Amino acid sequence: MIVTDSTFVFSEKNEYKSRDICSMELSELKTYLSEEMGEKPFRGQQIFQWIHKRLASDFSEMDNIPLSLRDKLKEGSSIPEVSIIKKLESNDKKAVKYLFRFEDGNVIESVLMRYDYGNSVCVSSQVGCRMGCSFCASTIDGLVRNLSPYEILSQVYGIIRDTKERVSHVVIMGSGEPMDNYDNVIRFIRLLTHKEGQDISARNITLSTCGVVPGMDELGKEGLPVTLAVSLHGPDDITRERLVPLTKKYHVRDIVSAADRYFEKTGRRVTYEYSLVDGVNDSDECCMKLSGLLRGKNCHVNLISMNPVKERKWRPGKASRVLEFKNKLEKNGIHVTIRASVGRDIDAACGQLRKSYLDGRSSE
Repeated sequence: MIVTDSTFVFSEKNEYKSRDICSMELSELKTYLSEEMGEKPFRGQQIFQWIHKRLASDFSEMDNIPLSLRDKLKEGSSIPEVSIIKKLESNDKKAVKYLFRFEDGNVIESVLMRYDYGNSVCVSSQVGCRMGCSFCASTIDGLVRNLSPYEILSQVYGIIRDTKERVSHVVIMGSGEPMDNYDNVIRFIRLLTHKEGQDISARNITLSTCGVVPGMDELGKEGLPVTLAVSLHGPDDITRERLVPLTKKYHVRDIVSAADRYFEKTGRRVTYEYSLVDGVNDSDECCMKLSGLLRGKNCHVNLISMNPVKERKWRPGKASRVLEFKNKLEKNGIHVTIRASVGRDIDAACGQLRKSYLDGRSSE
């Protein structure tokens, strides 16, 4: 099935370079080893485990694989090199921001967040972003390219290697719009949750979208019990369009309807992310409209005090106002929490570290 509109294309057919073995699912890797390399299929399972469970960064580490096969693998494929070029740790040690560089020189960022319930990693799905949200640093220079499934995985793997700590939760909420790289993101999730890999529960994975309705509908058909988070940020089209230009294409009520369909299909409660921006979407009127929009729905609102971005004109909602907004939503029967801010002292907003790195490099 292909779901199309004038901007997005989502397809069940996945097309990758035939030698991108790190992005292959287990069945594909077994087929590749047997049909193209003349090896026993079980070698595919061994290699899959080395890449996704043991996190090998080179074929030479695979000591239960015959040397002759390792040499053949090196001839036609590779484990892409992903380097940590910068790392910032917050004063409270609860957040670590990473800047990763890929083989083509492109850089992206990821964040490790340490919580009482375990370690969570926020990954990027694209280099840059084309959504144009007016409070976000990721989209300032536009979209460069999509990330492959393994390039998304490598952010989680790189952080595990660096910290020697287990990751239990993953949020696809970094740079990029996951629905704009749909096939690769779905494959990333399937690889990350595979029992022969990291075996992270799909229920511990959150996919965040700024409201790409066809992608939300397609996600509901995947059979993956991930949490869908919708970056709403406005209770009506006029308010939201100031912050999220995609509102011109997908209106607020259409997005909420798609979220309702996701809940009906999966039974998974949808989270609405709402970044409070001073003087834009934090009024009593906005609070009442949001209450009316979501009242009676099995959903959750995550209020966020926006991380300030120097290139943007918007400023975070005041702490007292965030609390007032929360209390009013609760009185109107809306399930709501205020998201704990981590890493503000290391510029934790999406795209800030990459932006500062690129600006510094261009000035050299």
